[in-house]
Amino acid sequence: MRTVPSVVAVCASALLLSSCGVVGSDTEVSPKKGDDITLGLLLPDRDTSRFDRFDYPLIKQEVATLTHGKGKVSYANAGASAKRQSEQFRQMVADKVDVILVDAVDSAAIEPAVRKAKDAGIPVIAYDRLAQGPIDAYVSHDNELVGEVQGRSVVQALGDKAESSKIVMMNGSPADPNTALFEKGAHSELDGKVVIAKQYDTREWLPSVAKAHMKEAIASVGLNNIAAVYSANDDMAGAVIDELKAAGATKIPPVTGQDATLAAVQRVVSGEQYMTVYKSFLLEATNAAQIAVYKVQGRDLQFDALIRDKVDSPTQNDIPSLLVPVVALTKDNIEQTVIKDGVYTTAQICTTPYAADCAAIGLK
Repeated sequence: MRTVPSVVAVCASALLLSSCGVVGSDTEVSPKKGDDITLGLLLPDRDTSRFDRFDYPLIKQEVATLTHGKGKVSYANAGASAKRQSEQFRQMVADKVDVILVDAVDSAAIEPAVRKAKDAGIPVIAYDRLAQGPIDAYVSHDNELVGEVQGRSVVQALGDKAESSKIVMMNGSPADPNTALFEKGAHSELDGKVVIAKQYDTREWLPSVAKAHMKEAIASVGLNNIAAVYSANDDMAGAVIDELKAAGATKIPPVTGQDATLAAVQRVVSGEQYMTVYKSFLLEATNAAQIAVYKVQGRDLQFDALIRDKVDSPTQNDIPSLLVPVVALTKDNIEQTVIKDGVYTTAQICTTPYAADCAAIGLK
């Protein structure tokens, strides 16, 4: 991945890039289409709770706002099936949607469908994961930085004992191009600083697969010898913690995560999960919707103002991209992150089982 400085860096504290003044007014000359547009949204799975809970509603809301209520979103979830997603993609091309926003189950498998859309004159924006083929733009987070933040958190949690500590790495799906970036970032912080006793790829990011891997790791390394677990996302982290408990762990070692799901934030509050990476869904989803709409409507000024990074895929160089910053969420900054940004309320986090833990860290 190659990047150039992003506009996000100068506006990381804002929820929307439009608040930075980079999104222009409705003064474009001769837009390609008006407000009556259809955005095809293809999301990869339902096991990752953020997609249905946050991404889809946020994108739908922003499309409606940008098009004065006239635009619509045609949504399909692949249920972790690359074959099903390709079929859904081809159907959207057949339905002649105006633009497609795709979070690929398998970045390579989706390429033929992307080329079909290109042949039909339908712009394709890769969302969250970099798809292969002739895409028009890419919107995601700095995924190598995600892994760095996770790996650094493991080392910090272990402190002076890190060098002699054995950890387990629970990586994501090898079909997801982000997995390699997370892993690369994590290794840059972990290698030479801890002992990586076991490392696994987790098919389709499935928690059930992560749970099975963790069971094998416990049997191989020994429950009391596992000092920490690098888990690439929150749903797998939950499965890892469940398996550690099932094996008889009375104290859970530091476990990382990603996505700041509600369950993960509650585990952070209770101390069961050490940290999660908070990636602003609002920033990513809202700006992805803006980029897609501006592309269809021919608003080049607004489109270019949002797309300030460049990324390479195996099939394409210099893809116009927007990479959103990330934050390590711990007990210390829950209020300044997910609560401040309106992702969750204190009441949603601090339900009865977590009330005492919330009070202990000042969440009321």
